[in-house]
Amino acid sequence: MRNHIRTTALAATALLAALSLTACGGNDNANDSKAGAAAPAANTTATTPHTDKDAKDTKDAKDAKETGSGTAQAPAQNASTTSKGSTGGSKSGKSSAGSTGSGGKSPVTCTGSNTKVTVTKVSRPINHLLLTATNTGSAPCYAYHAPALGFDDAQAAFPVLRDSIPQAVVTLEPGQSAYASIGLSGEPDGQELHKGTHLTVYFTGKANQGSTGAPAKLTLPAGTSWGDNGFVTYWQSEMADALMY
Repeated sequence: MRNHIRTTALAATALLAALSLTACGGNDNANDSKAGAAAPAANTTATTPHTDKDAKDTKDAKDAKETGSGTAQAPAQNASTTSKGSTGGSKSGKSSAGSTGSGGKSPVTCTGSNTKVTVTKVSRPINHLLLTATNTGSAPCYAYHAPALGFDDAQAAFPVLRDSIPQAVVTLEPGQSAYASIGLSGEPDGQELHKGTHLTVYFTGKANQGSTGAPAKLTLPAGTSWGDNGFVTYWQSEMADALMY
């Protein structure tokens, strides 16, 4: 009887201990579940600002696209700048030949009849004269090759400077001018000089076979003297080009 009571008491004690352990394990599992469930909530909170920023960036990009960009106007501005040019005109001839000219008229050959020719003395270079032929006609004219010069009653042709050949034939629109310089004396020094009073200017045609049309007869500047080894340049479209020789 006494042994039976002791056995029962021991069994009761063991049962209480088992229940106590089971309760502790349940509390631990509950705490673990709480900790595990909290983690996703923390992640969700952390990603919320990033999502808002992306939405703002997207909106800003959309607004920028709708309003446009200022740099897109640069090509139009550059095109406007580069298309702007000088509006000034020139009275010099052009070193090119066209099929039609002013008013659709075909160019003709420059002669003494459709040009006004003048001769003037220049300070630089020394011992030089400048010939100017201005188109007085209603159609463009070609100033071919070089003028052929006759001083007073001289029989020999005045030398032409071959180094002065222009790149193209000089074309004169009405009112434009061509230029040729006359070197009154050349090398060597000490040559015999001839006093001159009159000058005849002959124009040449495209083939350069003698003169064509009426010549221009001019009075030379006072005190002009010329030598047999002087020269005349080809017609030039710019005065400076004629006076560089």
